[in-house]
Amino acid sequence: MTAGSAAPERDLTTDGAATERDMTASDDGQADSFELDRAAFEAAGRRRRTSDRVRRIGAYATLSLFVVISVGPALYLISPAFRDSVSLFAYPPEWIPRRPTLENYRFLFRNTEYIRWGVNTAVYATGVTLVSLVTNSLAAYAFARLRFPGRKVLFFLILSTLMIPVAAVLAPTYLTVRTIGGWPLIGDWIDLDTYGGLILPSAVSPLGVFMMKQFIETLPGGLYEAAKLDGASEWRIFRKIVLPLLKPALVVLGIFVFMITWASYLWPLVAATGDDYRVLTVGIQSLNGQFVTNWGVMGAAALLTIVPVTIVFLFFQKWFVQASMAGALKQ
Repeated sequence: MTAGSAAPERDLTTDGAATERDMTASDDGQADSFELDRAAFEAAGRRRRTSDRVRRIGAYATLSLFVVISVGPALYLISPAFRDSVSLFAYPPEWIPRRPTLENYRFLFRNTEYIRWGVNTAVYATGVTLVSLVTNSLAAYAFARLRFPGRKVLFFLILSTLMIPVAAVLAPTYLTVRTIGGWPLIGDWIDLDTYGGLILPSAVSPLGVFMMKQFIETLPGGLYEAAKLDGASEWRIFRKIVLPLLKPALVVLGIFVFMITWASYLWPLVAATGDDYRVLTVGIQSLNGQFVTNWGVMGAAALLTIVPVTIVFLFFQKWFVQASMAGALKQ
């Protein structure tokens, strides 16, 4: 080849250095981009953790407020229950008694029928709970599984009674129980100033029927079909299949009914006029004198009254949570 036509030779050293610089610049760019992405990711993580921490603090603060609102009155009873009535009006108020005393409890057990009231309340609440569990579950099974004319209308009428205040049906209930008390044989068990007269009006709860009906409807329909193919009657299906599966709902309903009945006041006030069948809520109210009231004794009585129902709830708390979770999982 001639000198005029010869191609220019490439400087490999220069090209290699340029290529290496380009690769280095590319790596540096990627490293910078990675560092920026990492910094953005860490910043987003910090913001997310901060937001989660703020939400957690807000949730705990809200729950703590509701705990104070719920438990505060009960805790406030502890101080008056161990103080005499005169010191309750001291200024400035004393949250912690300087000289705690048990005189309120001595007066309560010696001069009142508190123990009798407690026994009556236990019988009343337990009886209503057991009877309502039976009646509510049977009624719920009929509305959930049986097909009969007017089923939906009757169920709607039962639910509509939830809108009727207890005071509105107090007089008819009183007259009904008094009329039943005049019947032969059965009147000896169900009448005013009897346990039967206290328990009977609360034997069925519309809310309990609705709750049990909703739970029964979540059970698989194949269970009923298989039992029907085996020739089982409705009563046997309820007793052998449905009732064992109703245990979670029965636990929840039983706790609700017991706690509501324990705190019931209006019907026991009308149905029981003497100390023989008077319950705790009515008995404590009777300690309120017309001119003078021993607030220390009333505080001690109120504190003792909430102890049994609190123990019952704490004892069944595990079953209550399991029952609630079981109902949610069935849904």
